[in-house]
Parts: sequence; structure tokens; C-alpha cells
Amino acid sequence: MSTTATPAAGAGAALTGVVARHRSALIGGAALVALLLGAVLLGGGSWPARLAVDLSGPLGDASDWIIDNRDSHPLFLYFFGHISNAVVLSVRAVYLVLLAAGWAGVTAAAGLVAWRLAGLRPALTAVAAFAVCGLLGMWVPTMQTLALMVVAVAASVLLGAVLGLAAGLFDRVHRALRPVLDTMQVLPAFAYLLPVVLVFGIGVPAAVLATVVYAAPPMARLTALGLRGADAGVMEAAASLGATGRQRLLTARLPLARKELLLGVNQSIMMALSMAVIASVIGAGGLGDRVYQALGSVDVGAALAAGVPVVLLAVVLDRVTGAAGERIGAAPARGTGPGWAVAAAGTVAVALVGRFTGRLSWPDDWTVDIAGSVNRAVDWMTAHLYSGIPVIGGTADWAARFTHGVLDPVRDGLQWLPWWVVLLLVGVVAQLIGTWRTALTAVLAMTAIGVLGVWDPALDTLSQVLAAVAVTLLAGVATGVAAARSPRLERLLRPVLDVFQTMPQFVYLIPVVALFGVGRAPATAAAVVYALPAVVRITTQGMRAVDPVAMESSRSLGATGWQQLRQVQLPLARPALLLAVNQGVVLVLAVVIIGGLVGGGALGYEVVFGLAQGDLAAGLVAGAAIVCLGLMLDRVTQPAGKESRNA
Repeated sequence: MSTTATPAAGAGAALTGVVARHRSALIGGAALVALLLGAVLLGGGSWPARLAVDLSGPLGDASDWIIDNRDSHPLFLYFFGHISNAVVLSVRAVYLVLLAAGWAGVTAAAGLVAWRLAGLRPALTAVAAFAVCGLLGMWVPTMQTLALMVVAVAASVLLGAVLGLAAGLFDRVHRALRPVLDTMQVLPAFAYLLPVVLVFGIGVPAAVLATVVYAAPPMARLTALGLRGADAGVMEAAASLGATGRQRLLTARLPLARKELLLGVNQSIMMALSMAVIASVIGAGGLGDRVYQALGSVDVGAALAAGVPVVLLAVVLDRVTGAAGERIGAAPARGTGPGWAVAAAGTVAVALVGRFTGRLSWPDDWTVDIAGSVNRAVDWMTAHLYSGIPVIGGTADWAARFTHGVLDPVRDGLQWLPWWVVLLLVGVVAQLIGTWRTALTAVLAMTAIGVLGVWDPALDTLSQVLAAVAVTLLAGVATGVAAARSPRLERLLRPVLDVFQTMPQFVYLIPVVALFGVGRAPATAAAVVYALPAVVRITTQGMRAVDPVAMESSRSLGATGWQQLRQVQLPLARPALLLAVNQGVVLVLAVVIIGGLVGGGALGYEVVFGLAQGDLAAGLVAGAAIVCLGLMLDRVTQPAGKESRNA
């Protein structure tokens, strides 16, 4: 049979090749035409009021109806009410168990479970972490946060596993869930607070459910990934032996996906802890509430005393689940830890000893007050480092210069641009990096912000994101390139990056408030520090993944180290660098929004104000704008794969 292409097919392929080669020029020409037409037909100015929709009235009416009917409507009495009661009872039950076990029992349980799952070193880390929580006088808030975490993680893992199981087994469910999970993954944590507050009010139920919604997507995604990536040969062998679908799932798919499942548990735990701390804004209590109250009064010492246990919990949970995941599939080593029965018996014995000796609560005389010392150090920094340092100036001077020299011009420039120019720029950048679908999504998301009537605050938030991303990429890519070229530097950076990646977002506000006070510059600094580790890691990994043959060929042709970096490594690592940009933007946005708590203003402030003043209509509008802004930024920086480009 002849396979010679027809002339029409050859012409079509040639035309497609020409379009692909001149894609940027075509997009630039179309953008120039649109720019000229827009200048003639639309003029300038901010988003026109006639194209905005005032939703404060309908949203206010809806929120008033929900608040008025929470205690009487059947939907709340027989559905949401039961969910709320179940959450409260579950958290209270776990909290009472922790109190009954006492500080000795809880510490022993943490150490023995870590020893059983991960080995001796993580066990010692767990014991030391819980001991430090007590020493700082934060035992009771730590138990409150831990109780909320246990319930939220259990629900998140269960919900995510069910969704991931359905997506892993059924293609239709996978296609339907993928865009939903993609969108949820890029939404800042603050966007989840207002909807649950509207339904459940301020308190523990709203905090737990917001945490569940925020932490379930990674479990769902990784479960689906593990099930869909099961070895085809193993599955075919199981089918040839006559195994039913259920037997293949239980004996082949799930065992093969266990590493992905445990990684999903790890990611859900970390995201749940981060959200549980942020949810203190809506009455979660615990450590997050201590941090929130201290930041509200600019009491850096008290905020740090509550923030350190949060970091310790994050490090312990990350290390234990990560080490447990690495052990899966490996041969069990002798003497790595006690059996579960021995661990349970040891925990009960220690708890009983504590009860009989009357030592359930952490002794007051075993606490150390660091708040006073920290505040004195902050006062010293205020007196000596904030300003007046010769030549370089102080931290307050740096913050003021960054605000007036970078943040203000970027914000004023964005707000000066005509609204249609902003939409055009968003569409062009998204089209150059991605596909027409991503460009359309980004433009529609930005249009929705204008329709919601929060165009200027959204551009203010966008200016902070752009400034923070620029600093993050400059520092992160440079550090990542240096780490890729120096194994010693990479080893030195690894523990630092590990710790920084496990810290919840809320905690990053503490040091920047201590150094820079409050304002937009501190919020931007916190965002930079939060996003930097991910950018460094992705850049390092992408640079190290460059084909060694290409490097050797360039070296044999006499290329210098700088020429290799500029002409070989950076071009070949472009996909990883684009991924670093995408992740940097998403992470920066998350902290810039939280920066509304420390004077960041813009959309973050609108959400905080709505929560604090009970103005849920204004808060919901700002929350919806945050969702749209996050979606736009993700699509603008999301590189398209080869398949989608050729689709």
C-alpha cells in the first residue's frame, strides 16, 4: 500500500510549519493591530463603571438570608448542622484524648510512632520538638492545633483518596476532575475562608472544613497518578490469572501506588497544617490564633513563641512521613523500631505514670519565656538597624526605598494603563507561553475582576506579585544555577531549603515584621522568602538534568563555562525554568494575599476586613477576585507541552 502524502496534505503540513516557526511574529502583529484599534475605539482609563456589576447588594442579601436561617432552615438543621456537630465532637474527642494522655504520653506516642515508621533519628526529633513546645509554654495551643490537624487530615486523606480512586479508575472522572484540581491547587489559602464562614460561621467547623477543602486536592491528584501509572505488565499478568477488577485493585494497583499514596498523605498533612494556622483568622484557635493575635498587636516575641512550635510540628510531620515513604518497598532492617503493640503499650504505660503522678499538664516551672528577650532584640533593631546605618541605611530605609522605587511605580503604571491594554498584555503573554485556551482563560479571569468592580485593588495586588516574583527569580535562579554547578553549595543549601519548604505561610510574616515593620514591602519580602526554596530546587534540578552529551560537545568545541551556561544549559533547561516561574508566581501570590494582615493592603486587606467586620459581601467579592487573579497568573505562566501546542 502506498503511503505517499497527497499534495494537499503536504501543503497543509508546510503551512503548519510556517505558522509554528513564525508564531511569535504573528502574535505580535495581531497584538499591534489590536492595540491600534483599541486606541481609536476604546480610548484610555481604568475599568469603566458601566461594565462593572455591583454584587454587594445581592451578596449582602444572600449572606443575610444564610445568617438568618442557620438555626431554622432544614438544609442547615439536617445537613450542615450535622456536619458541624460531627466536626466539633471529633475535634473535642481528639483534644480530650490528648489531654488525658498528658504531655508525657503524647511525647512518648510521638517518639514511638516516629521510631516505628521512620527510625531513631526522626523519633528523637519528634520527642525534642514536643519538648520544645512545652518549654515555650505552648503545650495547650499545640494540642488544640494537633487535635484540629488529626480530624482535618483524616477527612482530607479520606476525601482525596475517594476522589483519586475514582479518577484513577475511570477516564471520564479523571477528565472532569483535572481542571477542578488544577484550579484548586493555584488558589491562595485565604480564598477558602469566606465561603465556609458564610455557611458555618466563625469557629472550629469552618476552620476544619476549609482545611479539608484546601488539603484534599494533593491526595486526590497523587492517588490518581499512582493508580493510573501502575505497571501495565503486572496488571496484565493479574488479569491473565483470572483476578476480578476488585482483586486487581487490592492486590496490584494499590500496592504499586503505595509510594504515591504516602506522598499524598505527606502533602495533605503539610497543607493542612499551613491552612490550620491560617484558619485562626476564622476561629480555629491553637497556635495560629496566638500568632494572629500577636501580629495584630505587633508583639513579635509572642508571635515567635507560637510560631516556633508550628515550624517544629511541620518539620516532624514532614520528616516522619517522608522517611516512611522512602522505606516502602525496602527490606525491613533489624532493630529499626518497636512493633505497633510494643509502641502502644509503651505509650499507655507512660501516660498512666503521668496520670498517677499528677503530671498531665506541662509543669509551669519548666517553661521558658522568650517573648521578652525577642521583643528586646526587636527594640534594639528598631533603635539601631531600622535607620541611620552609614552608607547602606537600615531595614526601614530599605523597605521605604523598595516601596517608593519599585512597588509604587509598578502599581501606578499598571493602574495608568488602559484596561483593555492590560487584557491585551495578559492574552499575548499567555499565548506566547501557552496555547489559545490558556490565553482565553487568562483574559476571561482578568475580565471577571473588572466586572466585579475591584480592578484597582487587583492591580495593586498584581504589582506586589510582579515585584516579588522578579526578586524571587533573580535570587532563586542565580542560587539554583550556582548550586547545580557546585555540589558542595547544594549540600549546604539542602537542609536550609528543607526547613523553609516545610514552614507554613503564616510564620513567614513574623521575621519580616520584626525587621521591616508593617506595610507592602514586608508582605513582599515574606512572599520572596516563601517562594525562593521552590525556585532554587526546580532550577537546580533542571540544570542538572541537561544532557551530558550536549555539555561535553560544547566543551570539546572550546566553549567557556559562561558560554556553556548561556548557550547550552539555560536553553535546554527552559521547561524547568518556566516551571520555576509558574511555581514562584503561585507561591508569591499566596503570601502576598496573607500580607494583608501586616499592611499589604489591596485584595488581602479586603478579605481580612470582610472577615473582621462581618462584611461578607465585600470579602466574598475580594475572594472571588483573588481566585480570578490566581487563575490568570497560573495560566499566563503555565508552559504548554508539545502535544497541546500541536493540538
